[in-house]
Amino acid sequence: MNGKPVCFEPGRKLPEVFSGVPSFLGLPVAVSAGDLEGYDFAVLGAPWEGACTTGVFTGCENATKTIRKASTRYGGYLPEYDFDIFDRFSGCDYGDIAVRNGDVDFTFGRARKAMAEILSAGAIPITFGGDHSLSYPLIEAFAEKYGGRIGILHFDAHMDNMDTFGDDCYARCCPFHRVYDIAGFNPQNLVSIGIRGPRNHYSALAEAKKYGASVITALEVKQNGYMAAIEKALGIAKQGTDAIYVTVCSDALDVAHLPGGPPDPCGLTSFELSQMLYHSGLGGAMGFDFTEIYPPGDLCGTSSHVACWMAIYTMSGIAQRMFKDRPR
Repeated sequence: MNGKPVCFEPGRKLPEVFSGVPSFLGLPVAVSAGDLEGYDFAVLGAPWEGACTTGVFTGCENATKTIRKASTRYGGYLPEYDFDIFDRFSGCDYGDIAVRNGDVDFTFGRARKAMAEILSAGAIPITFGGDHSLSYPLIEAFAEKYGGRIGILHFDAHMDNMDTFGDDCYARCCPFHRVYDIAGFNPQNLVSIGIRGPRNHYSALAEAKKYGASVITALEVKQNGYMAAIEKALGIAKQGTDAIYVTVCSDALDVAHLPGGPPDPCGLTSFELSQMLYHSGLGGAMGFDFTEIYPPGDLCGTSSHVACWMAIYTMSGIAQRMFKDRPR
């Protein structure tokens, strides 16, 4: 693409999605749905924090800014694959959805609308949250595009499949219970990867089993290796489906790799997650989100940088899968 993202380029001027916030990787900014036409990837921000489930609000709604700021260090070239995403593919930044604090219907409606616009334009959505509750409306719109015939790879420390949190059925611990009921979707094509630890409700595994969803714990990843885990997950998610959606809660990562996120030990390394996301891209991913970065606790911006890397590895896998059909 013209003006492709390249790191270490003196004097490069980056567009802004709004005042003071650069676009992701310095990509062109799409202001309207019509501006999305012709792009292969479209980045979207979802700056929302819903119900507080941990005793204190996290500030995750600010992550769409900090991730974009961190991304100015990077381009689309990965030397381990000797491949640059933007040699044959293009991308844009569609900015942030409008949110209304405390108004789930309004905010989720805007998320569905933006996702539908990106998909209608033929672009692959790359979304940053925000809290993980936003994955439900994003996946709902994605499923509608494919008539429900989708697989889902859900990277997380937690199942996030509670029916309700108090009287809130759209809290960040509930999105995958809502996903179970999406029209046309078969929960047997949902795989949760990296699950672990004492911050899971005792009913979570039983609930997944009831709907036929699969679980690959962090222990299984460590014992059998990340390649065995992602090959198993892709085999389940691809069975009878037309596209795969990848959703990542940052706490799939071990706390050592995530200073600005939920402090959950015993998790995936950044290398393990990057490789599983890369192979998700190679294996059929057509949509991606990354949620739960907490800028107030991320004093050096480390976790925002991690989010950039995870998105770039996913995008590289997708682009390499599509490479053979794309003329230079």
